[in-house]
Amino acid sequence: MEVAQKRLELLHELVPTAGVIALLVDPADPTLADSVTRELQTAAHTLGLDLQVLDVSTERDLDATFAKLIQLRAGGLVITGGAFFLSRIEQFAAWTLRHSMPAIGNWREFAAAGGLLSYGADVTDAYRLAGGYTGRILHGDKPTDLPVQQVSKVELITNLRTAKALGISVPLALSGRANELIE
Repeated sequence: MEVAQKRLELLHELVPTAGVIALLVDPADPTLADSVTRELQTAAHTLGLDLQVLDVSTERDLDATFAKLIQLRAGGLVITGGAFFLSRIEQFAAWTLRHSMPAIGNWREFAAAGGLLSYGADVTDAYRLAGGYTGRILHGDKPTDLPVQQVSKVELITNLRTAKALGISVPLALSGRANELIE
């Protein structure tokens, strides 16, 4: 199961009555936007959800996007990866809390800043892999000879304070799977 699909399933587990889930993607990153969108549209269909894709790539898009979320009466929000979202992680977390929008992001920092959930690659593991590659290259290995690797460890972070503020009960089964609970 892909990580993006798992994000949608985790959000749906916490907000099962949400019929409409919004997905924020950065169209400036078409490879990521297209692959994640396709994957999540399939997963949403399987879960009986209406997935609304909203493009956000500039600061000017934010107000219109947030207004559209309210207009759609989205019951949850999935925030994809990319530099645009990462650079505004605290802004997105604050907005979702202020507007009582259950949301899941890619990075631990999203949940730490007040977002409901994060599920994604362990950043420490990613840096360890990158450091290993860098060391091998500095010692003379050709980059083309190195094996393709990706982070295999993912983390689930649940912000229990945010869940309480949103009136969401986190099932014991979900809190038990979390790598970290923010209380």
